[in-house]
Amino acid sequence: NRNQGSLVEVHVPERSVLVVEDEENLLEALRYNLEREGYQVHTATDGGEGLELARKINPSLILLDIMLPTLDGFEICRILRRESEVPILLLTAKGEEVDRVVGLELGADDYITKPFSIRELIARVRNTLRRTSENEEQHFWTGSLEIDLNSHEARLAGEPLSLKPKEFDLLALLVANKGRAFTRDQILERVWGYDYIGQTRTVDVYISWLREKLQADPTTASSIVTIRGVGYRLDG
Repeated sequence: NRNQGSLVEVHVPERSVLVVEDEENLLEALRYNLEREGYQVHTATDGGEGLELARKINPSLILLDIMLPTLDGFEICRILRRESEVPILLLTAKGEEVDRVVGLELGADDYITKPFSIRELIARVRNTLRRTSENEEQHFWTGSLEIDLNSHEARLAGEPLSLKPKEFDLLALLVANKGRAFTRDQILERVWGYDYIGQTRTVDVYISWLREKLQADPTTASSIVTIRGVGYRLDG
């Protein structure tokens, strides 16, 4: 049954990494190697500059030293966690277990101990970004509608939406691919699977049920658009 595959087609933008490190030699080595791996790299040599840059560029990930001029890495981590979910990987001194524990408690995603190999650091960066990307691609919003593929839950204006399994799958397909038109045959194939034996009228019936259940928010309900002679699209 082919409908077990991912419903999601998400454009992944260029990954950017902010490195906040006051050791110039290490900073340049990190910049050089991350750029070789295809990352867009921004750098800062003190905490205040790093925090300002993080807010300005909204990086995909931050490599954050703890001991920094003007503002230490702990304080930056504490501030950013109130404002953002950006992944933070701490650069800690060898043997400073207290630093690692405090950093993780403040919301850092991971840490790497100095001295470290560039290969290990690149692997940590790649793994952290992959986990983040997977989580992002499982959670979607459009207007007041929220879809979580991990928990298989839908909410409308914060309230749980009671959906049959195929209603949920159909709605998730449309929300995850907002703006894209699907024919009825494509929807049958994606939601019901290649081996489904039935008429395309099934899709029309389920669309009408979804619109009815979304009526608590007329704007969201009307965002499921019928394309005459083609199928359906979700606008938003």
